Amino acid sequence: MTIFDVLTLIGGLALFLFGMNVMGDSLEKVSGGKLESILEKMTDNRFKGVLLGTVVTAIIQSSGAVTVMAVGFVNSGIMALRQVIGIIMGANIGTTATAWILSLTGIDAESSIFLQLLKPSSFAPLLAFIGIILLMFSKGEKKKSVSTILLGFAILMIGMDTMSSSVEGLKNVPEFTGILTKFSNPILGIAAGFLLTTVMQSSSASVGILQALSSTGSVTVASAFPIILGQNIGSCTTVLLSSIGANKNAKRAAGAHLVFNIIGVILASILFYGSNFLFSLPFFDDAVGPASIAVIHSVFNIFTTIVLFPFGTLLEKLMCFIIKDDPDDKKNNKEEAGLVEERFLYSPSYALDKVKEKCNQMALLAKTNISMSLDFLKVYSRIKDEKIQENEKLLDRYEDELETYLVKISALDLSVADSMRQSKYSHAIGNFERIGDYGVNILKTKRKMHKAKIHFSDDANRELDIMGKAVKEIIENSTEAFINDDLELAQTIEPLEQVIDNLKSQLRAKHSKRMNDSECTIENGMLFFDIINSFERIADHCSNLAVCIIELSQGSYQTHSYLKGVKNSDNRSYMKSFEEYLNKYAVN
Repeated sequence: MTIFDVLTLIGGLALFLFGMNVMGDSLEKVSGGKLESILEKMTDNRFKGVLLGTVVTAIIQSSGAVTVMAVGFVNSGIMALRQVIGIIMGANIGTTATAWILSLTGIDAESSIFLQLLKPSSFAPLLAFIGIILLMFSKGEKKKSVSTILLGFAILMIGMDTMSSSVEGLKNVPEFTGILTKFSNPILGIAAGFLLTTVMQSSSASVGILQALSSTGSVTVASAFPIILGQNIGSCTTVLLSSIGANKNAKRAAGAHLVFNIIGVILASILFYGSNFLFSLPFFDDAVGPASIAVIHSVFNIFTTIVLFPFGTLLEKLMCFIIKDDPDDKKNNKEEAGLVEERFLYSPSYALDKVKEKCNQMALLAKTNISMSLDFLKVYSRIKDEKIQENEKLLDRYEDELETYLVKISALDLSVADSMRQSKYSHAIGNFERIGDYGVNILKTKRKMHKAKIHFSDDANRELDIMGKAVKEIIENSTEAFINDDLELAQTIEPLEQVIDNLKSQLRAKHSKRMNDSECTIENGMLFFDIINSFERIADHCSNLAVCIIELSQGSYQTHSYLKGVKNSDNRSYMKSFEEYLNKYAVN
């Protein structure tokens, strides 16, 4: 083996890893977080968990990503520990799909024409050609993602084929054969597999490397078996690292993955080496190829799952025994409720789905605060005073954490649709928080009036009641439009916002006249103006929300152009709604 073979091996490995990464990312984009949502909603029993874990892992080609997501489910309280144990078992089976695909490199050159067409050297260039044509000439994002899947897969297979070709010369190197023979020692083999997978951070990649080496004919069943066992333990490293800083249940889920694989390794080792000791297995020292390694990988993971599946509840209890609860854990878990889950960043689309859920909660909090503030204006209530302040603190917390989370999401490779969602949620978060602020402004004004025993006139109270009802309707419509992505309802916001602007002008004029006629004091007037200013600003932020919903649904965000166009006198729909709201909230 020459220095050029080594360089070819390095290049093949680079192509292999790059292709795997591109294909995995593209598959995630195409799925759009739907697979993760299915996992979340359809794991009410362990059998479904195993099935879904297998299918999802086989599709997105990453057991690490699926298992880390499962830990995230537990950490965020979406799932119980017993539910994710099934997903973990299924992920171990699903990850073997990659090995079967890579085993195509081992097809004999003297096989039939049909089998020859299945060799990577035959179909990978064609897939790469189709992929690049689609990438260059397709306009739709879905088609571009499909093209990158084809390109990623082709590059992966070409890389695998390149690695296999580059190591062919090793079969004539006695030192290489001697090294592999040492891995027949179970301890050394398991350690080698563990270290390789830990460094690669991917069991699929490390199995692929082993398959490439097997093309030399120097890898035997005795050396491949313990390496594969070690690779399965090494696959737990990513998950264990992701559980750092998580709650106790999430740590138990990550620990369950490790314990599951360790128990499987122990049982498989006892069965394999025990059988060889008793019966001298005839294939023990036989050479293996890529397909044989895929078989060993699959059999081990299926065997482990079948044996341990009935003991899922005991595994859960074992993890609870190993990782015990502290007295303050329940309190800490309560304090962490509502936090965004960092582990969901493995799937940007799914992470955005979770952000949407939190934004919906913000919307309801903001609406509740405004509703209480409007009631608060009529009668002072210490209970509502405290509740409004409590909600405002929660809104501030949501804004800080969600905006930080969205910044992290924006740094990922997002589809155009997800980029639009990220922008939409960012705008929504800011508007909901500001709406909550104006609710607090109303609270402070009423609190000041209560302490100083200041009261408005009957006319002023009636006018505030009319404008308050308009504000209540616009906040209800805007939050509902956002939560349900209701474009039709969003289009009713702008005419109502214009009516509220008109009401502000009318009420200012009427109250200024009362002040000039000495019917109320300057202090009363300032407090009245503060309230209607807050009303008007709440409506403005509702308008911002509506424009954001409408514009981003069309792939743009041109606020001024939209408002200029929608308020055109030729817009009959707008004018009709405006007239209806004008009559509904008329101040006599």
